[in-house]
Amino acid sequence: MTQRDYEPIHPRGGFSVRRSLERIGGSAVVIGGAALKWGFAFSKFFALFISVGAYTLWFGSVGFAVGFVALILVHELGHVAEAKRQGLQVSAPTFIPLIGAYVTIRHAGLSPWRSALVSLAGPFAGGLAAAVVWAAGEARGSSMLVALANIGFLLNAFNLLPLGFLDGGSIYRAAVQAWRAPVIRFEGAVPVQALAPDRARSLLIWTLYAGLAAALVAGLLATKTGGRL
Repeated sequence: MTQRDYEPIHPRGGFSVRRSLERIGGSAVVIGGAALKWGFAFSKFFALFISVGAYTLWFGSVGFAVGFVALILVHELGHVAEAKRQGLQVSAPTFIPLIGAYVTIRHAGLSPWRSALVSLAGPFAGGLAAAVVWAAGEARGSSMLVALANIGFLLNAFNLLPLGFLDGGSIYRAAVQAWRAPVIRFEGAVPVQALAPDRARSLLIWTLYAGLAAALVAGLLATKTGGRL
């Protein structure tokens, strides 16, 4: 007689149940993750439409409300474009009816210069959009488009106020940090030397800030009803 290793027999039913539970659990995780992802995306679009409805009640015109929301969207997309250009992780714009919109950017450890560029990009893009609306209004003789451009310039100029939660506050902090903070030289990922503050960059930030603010205020005044520069 030859001896053979004894292998216990596993019930097929138990094996099938375990595998089935694993598959069901894995499918539930995938479906739940997809539902959560698309749920967030839907909520963002839903908030956008709610904003249009709220501004329609506020301004009394659907067309004006759509244009106003579009100007806010372009402003936020300016931040998104610059953040992506720098390789940063950034969320899609989230609207808050009658308040505005925002994007979330992961920029821990970002240099003052790069931070300032991200903050400047929103009002810059929004100002360009307002200028395009102004040009279209003048070409068509549309007082509504000129008024929309006016409020677009106002919105972006307001955002440049040097207050903590506005773009202007972020730009102000970046300029001050560039003026005061030493520049750290790295070799690999190791800091090896502290250099003098890059005050030329600080002055450049202030120059871009002042130039953009002046352009937005000029557009604001030029599109004011009956106003001329």
